[in-house]
Amino acid sequence: MKPYSPSCERNRDPILAVLRAHFADVRRVLEIGSGTGQHAVHFAAAMPWLIWQCTDADAHLDGIRMWLDEAGLANTPAPFSLQAATAPAPGFSPPPMARYDAVFSANTLHIMGWTEVQALFAALPTVLADEATVVVYGPFNRGGAYTSDSNRDFDGSLKARDPRSGIRDFEAVNALAAAAGLRLIADVAMPANNAMLVWRRARSNSG
Repeated sequence: MKPYSPSCERNRDPILAVLRAHFADVRRVLEIGSGTGQHAVHFAAAMPWLIWQCTDADAHLDGIRMWLDEAGLANTPAPFSLQAATAPAPGFSPPPMARYDAVFSANTLHIMGWTEVQALFAALPTVLADEATVVVYGPFNRGGAYTSDSNRDFDGSLKARDPRSGIRDFEAVNALAAAAGLRLIADVAMPANNAMLVWRRARSNSG
């Protein structure tokens, strides 16, 4: 039986509306933490001009394959294993062999430890093409404060399950992005007290 996430069904269309605007010229997307695979199928079907590459931990790949195989889309290659690793140095494990002109990740930063979040952003330059776009969706604190009571409750439930997890501060995440050579170009309020953060990588000055 395919894995299923009700939240993916609820948030997919608001997310897609933002992605359409920022992925209009994109050709290859690397999704970090594809989860069930529901988002990938929905977005790849709606944006057939791009290749949507799913990744996740090994335990999730079979479920992702079920969604991709059932949809039978031409622009969703087989998923592969990818995780943010802190040792021996911060980066992706295993390191991808290709570069992408976009990266997308939804509801991942708050379930990772902060050191893994740092590793993820430190690794982004190794997979991004010049002028690539990075889009991250999820809940964020602002100025060190919760943006809603529901986010406060959600953060408490996350920490009860894993003390290393939790809703991240927008300012801290944006600082990691800046250190990776990314410039914030959009900060979009989303339903259910979430946000979509969009960064752009600068063109290299080589040559």
